[in-house]
Amino acid sequence: VPVIRLLLLILHLQCRAQKDNVVQPQGDVTAAEGEAVTLHCGYNSSRNGPSLYWYRQDGNQSPKFILSRFKLDEGNTEEHFKERFSSSLNSDLRSVPLKIQKLQVSDSAVYYCAVEPTVTGNNTTLYKNLWSKDNTILHNIH
Repeated sequence: VPVIRLLLLILHLQCRAQKDNVVQPQGDVTAAEGEAVTLHCGYNSSRNGPSLYWYRQDGNQSPKFILSRFKLDEGNTEEHFKERFSSSLNSDLRSVPLKIQKLQVSDSAVYYCAVEPTVTGNNTTLYKNLWSKDNTILHNIH
């Protein structure tokens, strides 16, 4: 049975005034094909009812939108992911776990959790900052 490895990184979006961020307790997750996994993501937000997002990055490709959650099960899920990917926003626990059913080898990727706003910058240039668990910047996505 092939082993599937999922790498979780924090998409920490620096909001200086609001101090909104996500907290990713796991690093690598390893599971067998056909199993189910839950990728955990906690968040801090100064907003009442923040928007949270999950993205997936395969290899050197750009991150792809999986889903968004605004409260409980409200939000959008990209059509390609609707069958096996789900999430519920728990505002009491401040978490938005991503559940993946029936793992496939093609699910091996880097998964990002983000809290709105997901971009900072001016009208012409938008920046996304990727941060590691020890709060060192990994790289910018422009």
